[in-house]
Formats: sequence, structure tokens, C-alpha cells
Amino acid sequence: MKVRQALLSWAGGVGLTLLTACAGFADDGFDKPAGAHFSASKLERIDDFFAREIAQGKIPGAILLIQQHGKPVYSKFFGVRDLTTKQPMTDDTIFHLHSMTKPITSFAAMLLIDQGRLRLDDPVAKYIPAFATMKVGIEKAVEGGKALELVPLARPITIKDLLLHTSGMTYGFYGDSLIRKTWGNSTIYDGDLNNAEFAERVARLPLAEQPGTLWDYGHSTDILGRVIEVVSGQSLYQFEKQALLDPLRMTGTGFFVTEPERLKLQARPVPSDVFENTADIYMKWESGGGGMVTTIKDFARFSQMLLNGGMLDGHRYLSPENFKLMTTDHIGPGSGVARDYYYFPGDGYGFGLGFGVRTDPGGAKPPTPGSLGELKWDGASGCYFVIDPKQDLFFVLLQQTFSERQRIQTEVKKLIYEALEN
Repeated sequence: MKVRQALLSWAGGVGLTLLTACAGFADDGFDKPAGAHFSASKLERIDDFFAREIAQGKIPGAILLIQQHGKPVYSKFFGVRDLTTKQPMTDDTIFHLHSMTKPITSFAAMLLIDQGRLRLDDPVAKYIPAFATMKVGIEKAVEGGKALELVPLARPITIKDLLLHTSGMTYGFYGDSLIRKTWGNSTIYDGDLNNAEFAERVARLPLAEQPGTLWDYGHSTDILGRVIEVVSGQSLYQFEKQALLDPLRMTGTGFFVTEPERLKLQARPVPSDVFENTADIYMKWESGGGGMVTTIKDFARFSQMLLNGGMLDGHRYLSPENFKLMTTDHIGPGSGVARDYYYFPGDGYGFGLGFGVRTDPGGAKPPTPGSLGELKWDGASGCYFVIDPKQDLFFVLLQQTFSERQRIQTEVKKLIYEALEN
């Protein structure tokens, strides 16, 4: 259970940086001129790709939607959602998003900022007092090994730090530093806890670095979910349902699945995958960092709203100025934010307030495909989405695979951008 709860919140993107950096994409896959259209014959290569993946037993199935200029240009359901029942993929099939939950939670926080109920420079301790006394763990050499020296915060952790993953709150299930081992060996996941209890446990751990100094993927968005609860006076799901999900008609999106009929709709990985047998576990914890489920029709509406700059069907969800703030890189040169091996946005990407943001070609030769200004994120369960304003398109890939996700995500994006022609 402890490992499962940790993985539930884990980022998509582990290793994706390395894969995309070395994959040999064609030169014309990056930043094509605006106005490109899709070649139907080239899109058929995606059919062939998924047919092979399923035939080889890599995945049970997947759903891919590409939408351009407000209309689907490619919408395919591959394989089955469950190898046991052999039920096909459908538009109401339920997928566990894992870290693709984070953009939804981040957008919900921006709604409160838009309403003036929350500020980016607010200290987290204003809403969760235990965070005022957190310390930073500095690894020091001592006789016989290493130890953590606890030092005070140079400045308070802010709401902006939570959105940017610069809070110093990490994950404890990758990396071998002493601070990561401290998080990994902690009891923060034990039992059936809620967001309030989880936040109090996290506040007792040492931060991995001073706030604002390093992009460090971890539990920042989970703590942001608790802040949303404190500010709104509602549970995270209640607030998101009222302010975002219901207005967007995302009726299949929420935390966990409990109804017997909906349990039958869940997509499941191959039996050997690390996430097998976890989908039916219910917990109180509404993890803003990794706990949501969705359907293709729901996430398509969320994606189209983002592509439209924060509005859909005539309803504006986020003001233009705050939408721009959210989708602009905040950790580039001059920001003071460092990057290390675990910088999961990847080659050519900065980070906005909840999304990876394409800022440059990156170091790969040729560059990885996509457009400058695109937004993206993914999750450890294999789900992945990209918003490309330049080409007025988005795509959503829903699948449930931990072991094959990075390779499949990389190849699917390659095939999509190779199919774009001017």
C-alpha cells in the first residue's frame, strides 16, 4: 500500500527526458510553420504502431484523440480496456491519470487566484501553519558516512513554489540521496489519510533544498490541493466539481471509482505491470498530485478549454492575464531555479504554473518534435497530453502502462508531428 500510494503521486516523465533527447526525429517535426494540416495516409502509421504494440502484448489497448481547429482529425480506440473481460475501449472507459492530475489541480488553484482568494506570493504557512517551522536537510559528511544537517528556511515556501515544483518537497522513491531516502522511509503514506493529515506529515520532513532554488518534482501539488481545501472550505473534489468539472461537463472525472458499474469501465494494465491490482483500492486521500480518474471525452473538453486560452462554449474559466501567467515559463535563465538529472519537463522545455512549456529546440540533434509555446504533461500510468496553440491542436493519449509508457509516448508524438504537412 505504501509503495502504491507513493507511485500514485509520481510524475510522468521519469526517463522521458533521456528518451526524447536521443530519439532520431526528423528535422521537420519541430516548430513547423503555422497552418499545417494532417496527412490522412501518414496518420495511418499510428494505427499500425498500436496494432503491433497490442499484438506483442505490450499494452491491452489505448485511446488517442487528435483535435485541430475544434474538430477531431483522428480519434481511435485500440484493443481492450481489460484483458480479462475483453471489453473494448469506449469513450466512457475510465483511466487513472496519476500525475496528469497535476494540471487539473493547478488550474483549480489558478481559479482561486483569479477570484482574489489566493495569491502566488502567499506563504503556504498562511493556510497550513505547520509549514512555518520546516527545515532544509543539508547532506554533510560525518565520521562513518553522511548525515543531514537541518537549517532554517531562507524564505517561506509560497503558493508559486507549489505550482512550480520549487518548494523543496520531493518524492522519496527515486534517487539515492540521503534526503530522498529520508522521504522514502517516512510514514507519510501510512493508513487511510486525508489531505489535512497528509500535509501535517509532510511538514515534519526536511525539505530537499531551499525554496525557489531547484525544480524538484514531488508532493508540491498534493500540498496545493490542501491549500485549495482551506481557502474554499470544501474538499478538493467538491471545489473542483463545482468550479471546473461540472461547468466543463466532465462528469466522468473525479477521485477513485466505487460504483460497481463504473468499476467495470476501468482500463487496466497487463497483469505483469507495476500498477496491476491497484485500481480498485479506495482511499480518503484526494491526491491533487496523482489521484484523479477521467475519460477521453472529459479530458478532451479540458484540453480544448486550454487550447482556447481558458474558455469553452462561451464561458471563460480563467482571465487572459492569469492564463498567460500560467502558461509562461517561470524557471528559465535568470530565474534562479536550477535543473538537475531529474528535470522531467525535458529537453527544450521550461515550466509554467502546472505545465511543461516548450521554450527552445533543446540540445537534441535534430530537435524533438513539437512547437514553441506548446504545453504538455503526462502521468506514470501512461496518460499524456499536448496543447499546441501554434497549430491550433491538441492530442490526448490515454493508456494504462507504467513499463511501456515512455517509449509509447515518444513514438506517438513523433508519428503525430510527422503527419503534419504545410
